Amino acid sequence: MRYLIDTNILLFTVKERDRLSKDVSELLYDASNTINISSRSIEEIILLLRIGKIKVSQWKETKDIFSYIDELGFSVDYFKKEHLLTLGKIIPISGHKDPVDHAIMAHAITNKTTLISSDSKMRFYQSQGLNFVWNRI
Repeated sequence: MRYLIDTNILLFTVKERDRLSKDVSELLYDASNTINISSRSIEEIILLLRIGKIKVSQWKETKDIFSYIDELGFSVDYFKKEHLLTLGKIIPISGHKDPVDHAIMAHAITNKTTLISSDSKMRFYQSQGLNFVWNRI
């Protein structure tokens, strides 16, 4: 099956694997699954590293993030025009204003992939076409 992982899930794989539920870990490391990460997540990680909001000692340069994704056997899926068109149709729920979250959901909806995230607010977008697995720990 094909999955798109949220930024927080990638960060948990590198820093806090114990924050991944047993079910999500099994999905991520099942070789029969295709695991993608949105280029918007990579952009978010670069910005968070730059402003010091997160620290990942293994990632000294941007290329290290890509190397890590390759080591895991995951792939980067690039945000395109069709994703932007879906993004324009998403109706945000009350209190959920994170533009990167909205972009990642648009990415998953457009590509008809299941999004894996620890953000419980994302489950409220299933009525808008989002297939979702919640990393509930």
